[in-house]
Amino acid sequence: MIIGLVTAVAASACYGAGSVLQAVGSRRSARQEAAIAPSSGTTQHGGPSLSSTAKAAVTWEFLVGTGLDFLGFALGALAARLLPLFLSQTVISANLVITALLSIKMLGIRLNRPEWASIAVVCSALVLLATAAGHEGSGTTPLASHWWLLAASVLLIGAGTLVVRLLGARAAIPAGLLSGLGFGALGIGVRVLNGVAPFDLPALLGDPALYAILVAGIGGMYLHTVALQIGSVNGATAALVVGETVVPGILGVLWLGDASRPGFAWVAVLGFVIAVAGAVAVAWFGSPETDPTALPADGADDVPDAADTRLSRPEGVAGR
Repeated sequence: MIIGLVTAVAASACYGAGSVLQAVGSRRSARQEAAIAPSSGTTQHGGPSLSSTAKAAVTWEFLVGTGLDFLGFALGALAARLLPLFLSQTVISANLVITALLSIKMLGIRLNRPEWASIAVVCSALVLLATAAGHEGSGTTPLASHWWLLAASVLLIGAGTLVVRLLGARAAIPAGLLSGLGFGALGIGVRVLNGVAPFDLPALLGDPALYAILVAGIGGMYLHTVALQIGSVNGATAALVVGETVVPGILGVLWLGDASRPGFAWVAVLGFVIAVAGAVAVAWFGSPETDPTALPADGADDVPDAADTRLSRPEGVAGR
């Protein structure tokens, strides 16, 4: 249990730092494109084009952030096999706190009092979950269910891509939510994957869950990148938290046999609900922000300082 918790916390730290670095790279790329040709990096609906997202993905900040994400993935995969999913996914989703704290310095955000209170609520909920967590289930499931997981992963990422194209600049929160569901599917896939212990390469390569992991991971990364390009980093991460926590946590209990300590079921449920509510509150109470693609007054390429900017949120959207 202790090793699993330490691993999940380390994964959370990697994901949190990675998200902020990816946001810095995404917004730097978006500002550069806007300076050269205001409409070149967007679709007809105002969302980022595939070329714009690809350019964001080759900035040094984004590459370092992606490296941290891969490390976080490896640590998170280990945590998913050592802990109940409702605990491992929620602890990993606490990267929202790390994202918010790092974004104060790196993205010039000023958190308001409700946001600080919401972060404190998330931390308190994690303590409740850690106290209530019991044994994890076996993860042994019929192969047919692995095909369903692959189909669901393809559907999620396909729907997310369509939403981005249709909603454009208003797609930040839906893209964050669907990327979270994709990462949740990834966590489930890691948990049920055959051929891991003991290692069996033919069984591993023949398991549809492996390809569900690839689809959900790559697609989730794309959708999260889009959300960081067009919306609030805290709002997008909060939506991601809900997606990657709620569904895997419920499926872990109903499908995989995860359980709380005897007599602590109500504590686990309370902690789970409070954690999700706290993440949503961070998005809801997020401060209004300026356009992330807007260039600083001096035309510089650097990230605006804290006195001049907030993170962007498209009009009408309440804010990883």
